[in-house]
Amino acid sequence: MKYLKILLFFITLNTFAQQGGMWIPSLLEGMNEDEMTSLGSKLTAKDIYDINNSSLKDAIGHFNGGCTSEVISPKGLILTNHHCGFSQIQSHSSLENDYLKNGFWAMSYEEELPNNGLFVEFIVSIHDVSKNVLADINENMTEKEKQSTIDKNSNGILKNWTKEAWQDVKVKSFYKGNQYFLFVTERFEDIRLVGAPPTSIGKFGSDTDNWVFPRHTGDFSLFRIYADANNRPAKYNINNKPYTPKHFLPISLDGVEEGDFTMVFGFPGRTNEYLPAVAIEHITKNYNPTNIAIREAALKVINEKMKADDDVRIKYASKQARIANAWKKWIGENLGIEKSNAVEKRRAFETTYTKALKEKGLEEKYGDILPEFNRLYKDFAPVDIKRRNFIEVFLTTNELMQMTFRTYQVVQAIKDNPSVFERAKESLIGRFKGIHKNYNVDVDRGIFNSVMPLYANHVDASIYDKTAFTNLDSALKLLEGSPKEVLKNINNDAAYKYAKPLIDEFYNVIDKEFQQKNETITALQTKYMTALMEALPNARYFPDANSTLRVTYGQVRGYAPRDAVYYNHVSYLDGVIEKYIPGDYEFDVPQKLRDLYAAKDYGQYADTNGKVPVCFLGTNHTTGGNSGSPAIDAHGNLVGLNFDRVWEGTMSDMNYDPEICRNIMVDLRYVLFIIDKYAGVKHLIDEMELVHPKK
Repeated sequence: MKYLKILLFFITLNTFAQQGGMWIPSLLEGMNEDEMTSLGSKLTAKDIYDINNSSLKDAIGHFNGGCTSEVISPKGLILTNHHCGFSQIQSHSSLENDYLKNGFWAMSYEEELPNNGLFVEFIVSIHDVSKNVLADINENMTEKEKQSTIDKNSNGILKNWTKEAWQDVKVKSFYKGNQYFLFVTERFEDIRLVGAPPTSIGKFGSDTDNWVFPRHTGDFSLFRIYADANNRPAKYNINNKPYTPKHFLPISLDGVEEGDFTMVFGFPGRTNEYLPAVAIEHITKNYNPTNIAIREAALKVINEKMKADDDVRIKYASKQARIANAWKKWIGENLGIEKSNAVEKRRAFETTYTKALKEKGLEEKYGDILPEFNRLYKDFAPVDIKRRNFIEVFLTTNELMQMTFRTYQVVQAIKDNPSVFERAKESLIGRFKGIHKNYNVDVDRGIFNSVMPLYANHVDASIYDKTAFTNLDSALKLLEGSPKEVLKNINNDAAYKYAKPLIDEFYNVIDKEFQQKNETITALQTKYMTALMEALPNARYFPDANSTLRVTYGQVRGYAPRDAVYYNHVSYLDGVIEKYIPGDYEFDVPQKLRDLYAAKDYGQYADTNGKVPVCFLGTNHTTGGNSGSPAIDAHGNLVGLNFDRVWEGTMSDMNYDPEICRNIMVDLRYVLFIIDKYAGVKHLIDEMELVHPKK
């Protein structure tokens, strides 16, 4: 392994073709800046990222490690998706105060609700530390030796890096381990809920519309960052003050038109754009279908129970959304890969790559990579599928099995080191309380009966009548007494007895085999990335997403998903009313929103055609983690809030195709319309800076 300087070569700019990629914001000068200009941007690279002056990056926050948020006022008000803040909205909800159903709006600072554990993290600066991280690495090392050296070097860099007391540093790998960057960060932990529309707006269309355009979802929620007296990060304290940001985003009231420049700035989670054809085929033909089946079985039970019982609806709202999101995404991913002929195209690219190896005299060095991928994936596929199926059943869908799994982990920890008993027990108590806060035994039993046959040959639903885990008090009693007594209680529990052999098999056979084989594939993928850059140096290479701050740019555009069908770039409030089904779980519409529509009481938020825009499409390359990311116009103003992709384009995690890959954004005028005209929270509108860049 060696440090690779990423070479940028001049190529003819093709406005459509150059839409795609997730670029590091500190490296935009040059080609990326030129491409953005060709797409209509008026921004410079320093407008976007500058460590010495206020820039756009200072308004972009990593929301709780899984989404993105942006600062939209000088008083620390932040905007993210409704689905990103969903668990916080749910945690404050009850049958008496059903904020999921009715929405929530704080009318003053005092009414804003704190959220234990929630954080927003900002990037202070980004630094290339590749040479130091990869020092002393050589080809004679085993993969474990390489990783050990990389970890040692990274830890040394982190230990010696100069930073402020309230800041943190982290080192992240790029280009499959060929390059490393250090990030200086600031994490704010006093984040309070300010506003959220009812689910009938924030999740309008639910599973039916998820990943599908036209969307009519007001997927947004509002929080506020609080800081200490010095405007620095602090834990929750009643005396903390609203944060004064280094930068906040003005909001454009002029909206978007087809062809307008858009930049999505955020923290995309994970992509794999450089996989070989055999890997894409494995994922879409074998891996995805089994996991889709497990989640589909669980969702059938959850959806029926949620529709029949409001208490279940509140308890399972966040779980249902989490399970359904990936379920439908995987289905769309498979469809997109098939529709775009991605596997065959990737094989054609591999033919070009192989030819380039021969032309550059690299065949002896790298010629074995693709044949080795084919051999490894054939051997890897069964254990990869089995391992993920276990995770789906024991950690994603069924909570009784999750409790037995977490208990098993604690049992092993106590056996290995009895001194950790009290700490491990407290951790497990916290797990049990967290699960039982939103737990219904009848729902979970139904899920068990539906998903377990898809994993195990033996299914014993009678354990629900015999186990202590399904009741919080009895579950906690299992943990009373000495370590010996606790172990005896646990091992005598019916559900634990049932699950233990399956968990034993997971740890002692399945996961061990997976880790061994996956390590070999990961090392080969790193070598393949190196080979690609040497064999085809003029190709464009952006690093895969890894939950670090990225810029992706494109334009507002509609698309044609199939023959004789074309989706316009924008949807309107008219479509919400057209989809309205009174009392329906997915398509109900609040009376006040219907009244505003009937009266055409749109304030300053209508488009030039007199309609209220709801969502629009762009060619920005996004993935999970970009939820809540700002869509920024050519002048640096906020015009949209990214929340989804089109169904056919979810394959962009492996295969971005500019013809059909589109991201979906809430138009900020719809967000403002809901805040102002629907909720009447005008003091929040007054905090923001509303602008007319097109006038």
